[in-house]
Amino acid sequence: MIKIPATMKAMAAKAFSLDAISLIEREVPRPARGEILVKVAAASLNYRDLAVMTGTYIPNLPLPFVPASDACGVVVELGEGVSQWRVGDRVTPLYTQGWHDGLPTPQQRATRTLGAPLEGVLQEYIAVPAEDAVRPPEGLSDIEAATLPIAALTAWSSLAEGGVKPGDTVLLQGTGGVSLFALQFAKAAGARVIVTSSSDEKLERVRKLGADVTINYRANPQWEIAAREATGGRGADIVVETGGATLPQSLAATAFGGFVAVVGFVAGYEAKIQLRQLIGPMIRVQGIAVGSRARFEAMNRAITANGIKPVIDTKFSLEEAQKAFKHMESGAHFGKVVIAI
Repeated sequence: MIKIPATMKAMAAKAFSLDAISLIEREVPRPARGEILVKVAAASLNYRDLAVMTGTYIPNLPLPFVPASDACGVVVELGEGVSQWRVGDRVTPLYTQGWHDGLPTPQQRATRTLGAPLEGVLQEYIAVPAEDAVRPPEGLSDIEAATLPIAALTAWSSLAEGGVKPGDTVLLQGTGGVSLFALQFAKAAGARVIVTSSSDEKLERVRKLGADVTINYRANPQWEIAAREATGGRGADIVVETGGATLPQSLAATAFGGFVAVVGFVAGYEAKIQLRQLIGPMIRVQGIAVGSRARFEAMNRAITANGIKPVIDTKFSLEEAQKAFKHMESGAHFGKVVIAI
């Protein structure tokens, strides 16, 4: 029998500012029917968490709120009717609660995401529906498994929707969590990978992870031309677009009949494109909103089969969560920023 305290520590944002995140004490939730209570061991941060903190990403979000979406922990209590889990099992909650396979419903995407509008994971305990968690890969630590729900699954879904296969060329932007996971998944699938970054030091690190071609976009502002040259003029079969505003360049770097997965907006929310960039080369562009439970489970099997390890940048404590957010905001990180709880 695991003893569960009456109160717990949590990090709460009392205003839409990184300076407004502070440690609070609150009651430990109890699992309702069909839910599990999870003792959170680790969490990781995503760019989305920074966007939520601006107050514009999810309008009318009530204050205060507990941020962050990705976590791994241990089941410590079962709600009535739960049979698929046991106390002591390790779990990773789904980012989009209720999305089990196929496409999510608009309501699930709008109202059922952890870290806003649902409560986030920067707290010692969290209650989630038993059907909205998966078993993490056994070979990963809690810290490593906490990086999977958004970044890894977004990368996996991007390549899956693009139909990655041996011999394809995959173009990735930057060295954040999504790109580094996509690099590892693409190499495991037998693809050739091009990575862009503004840092020669980071490009050297991605080469050690298996990148075949690297382009410094600060030294080569027209990186789409360099990418096409690296493919003999053909272009990339799959592009994972994390910049948002860089979509026109990504389209210019894409092969005839290629695929662009639009997953982020770190360079801005708006992009002006020419329709002939889509029509002439018959390029398919698709927004990727993470992935379902079924896809999460498939990804975890692939991680185990290929011995893939998440790239961890820096580990912080729960009390240092504000420092962790600011480190991520600086853009200095390479891989995932994680928080031990």
